[in-house]
Amino acid sequence: MRELEYPFDSELIRKKRLKYRKALLSDTTTKYLEKRIAILGGSTTDEIKNMIELFLLNVGIEATFYESEYNQFYEDGMFDNARLVEFKPDLIYIHTSSRNISNWPKTADKPEDVKALLDAELERFRGLWDHLFEKYHCPIIQNNFELPFYRVLGNQDAVMLQGKSYFVNQLNEGFYQYARERENFFIHDINYEAASYGIAEWSNPFYWHMYKYALAVPAIPFTAYGVATIIKSILGKNKKVLALDLDNTLWGGVIGDDGAENIEIGQETALGQTYSEFQNYVKDLKGIGTLLTVISKNNEDVARSGFERPDSVLKVEDFVSFKANWEPKDQNLLAEASELNLLPESFVFVDDNPAEREIVRQGILGAAVPEINRVENYIQILDHAGYFEPTKLSEDDLKRNEMYLENAKRNHAQLAFTDYGEYLKSLEMTGTIKPFQDLYMSRIAQLSNKSNQFNLTTRRYTQAEVEETAKDGRHITLYGKLEDKFGDNGVVSVVIGEIKGLELHIDLWIMSCRVLKRDMEYAMMDQLVEEAQARGLQSLYGYYYPTAKNAMVRDFYSTLGFDKISEDEAGNTCWKFDLTKPYTKKNKYISVNEGE
Repeated sequence: MRELEYPFDSELIRKKRLKYRKALLSDTTTKYLEKRIAILGGSTTDEIKNMIELFLLNVGIEATFYESEYNQFYEDGMFDNARLVEFKPDLIYIHTSSRNISNWPKTADKPEDVKALLDAELERFRGLWDHLFEKYHCPIIQNNFELPFYRVLGNQDAVMLQGKSYFVNQLNEGFYQYARERENFFIHDINYEAASYGIAEWSNPFYWHMYKYALAVPAIPFTAYGVATIIKSILGKNKKVLALDLDNTLWGGVIGDDGAENIEIGQETALGQTYSEFQNYVKDLKGIGTLLTVISKNNEDVARSGFERPDSVLKVEDFVSFKANWEPKDQNLLAEASELNLLPESFVFVDDNPAEREIVRQGILGAAVPEINRVENYIQILDHAGYFEPTKLSEDDLKRNEMYLENAKRNHAQLAFTDYGEYLKSLEMTGTIKPFQDLYMSRIAQLSNKSNQFNLTTRRYTQAEVEETAKDGRHITLYGKLEDKFGDNGVVSVVIGEIKGLELHIDLWIMSCRVLKRDMEYAMMDQLVEEAQARGLQSLYGYYYPTAKNAMVRDFYSTLGFDKISEDEAGNTCWKFDLTKPYTKKNKYISVNEGE
């Protein structure tokens, strides 16, 4: 829903929340991911909950909420409120603020007194977080603290040990240290949000004393959007690709008319500096794993010449796809999605031309098309929208662009072969397929939440759930890594099966689409059969639940030799594989667990 996309009208959203909610829930084309979210508040949270619900619905997540009573965040979390225990949250959000700091330093306090207060406050929160992790085994989102709205010590408030600003900064650093040490713990940065909104307005005492909201009510949609952005990232709802126009988007001017030598980029003019700053931001997005593509109405050789300038921050090799032609831009975006084996809804399309934006917006439902205006605002609009919000940066995230460029080399190499099997042999593939290991838990959870096309049951696992499943002796878990002569694809496939008597029921089978038709699915099947037979199991059961996105695996189990035993009116199918019969390995081209 466009009204809920950044930049949005906060007051309009608050006024029309129920209308927007009804419209989203009545959309029969969306299959919502259902999650239970507990909000433990140090202040009033009702309106915050309502806004989080709305923003989550807009990204395909339908949340059921538990709310603590006013300022009962610590008691509910630490002493196991029966309602919260029964609720069994999938995720916990702790909405606290500087209003919830128990003991502030006084001007007469000595350094050791201030340290004791800091240690006590941090220990209170650490104890709460540790207990919540032990009890609920789910991700936790914790607000940091916003700066106070007044400074008794003036400009020295952040310098002197007795200053409130100093105290907040030190507490926040303690929170950040815990986040660095602990998986599944995420900071919601209200300190930044308050500064961005304006601390004086954000912390307007009227809303605290009248309603016990720790922030101004008009600011609530902004903080709720920030929380929803973290949740969607945890649950794999991030965008993956930034598709960029060129003229007046990545540089000033029209390169076909002005020539590469006359476009605005670099340090010679104020406008050129602004475009260079935007290119630097885009380059930084690439650094966290965002894929970059070009979609421009231009002759390709002319378009490429803009990146040959020595003062261009971005170069042609920064892009995993380059579409500069005169085809409609929505069709070019679909072509890029097909080439990259990604869904079109994985894209964010940025173009200064409102007509082009509307064509893509109308033609490709689910793709994000932000309303950009002046180049000075490009960064703020994209950054605050949180399309590519990271929670943790895995090795695969940092190498994603490299992996897709290597895939392009594989596709090019394929053209030299008339026999596909010979092409697969030429890749010299080696695979590692083993039970889940701590090193890959984050990537396994990420893959389970991001895979839509090759995902037979559409099950989603948080990292905490992945870790619990790995420890549970009632499950068989496998991850698959794939390397070849062009590079390392990382973890590309995951299987989870639950043991029931002499049967193994496959709850999850997913694979990254960038390794389709490379024999990886056969290698996973071979290893799964070996693991199941080693445990004396007699049957495998596989399930396919159709969605708008996973039709490509409708007959997947049939290709592996399973027999279909049931199908309902909705197209949900159940398949069986007999483990008591002799099994012939199916993988022909990947050397698996070599050297063991």
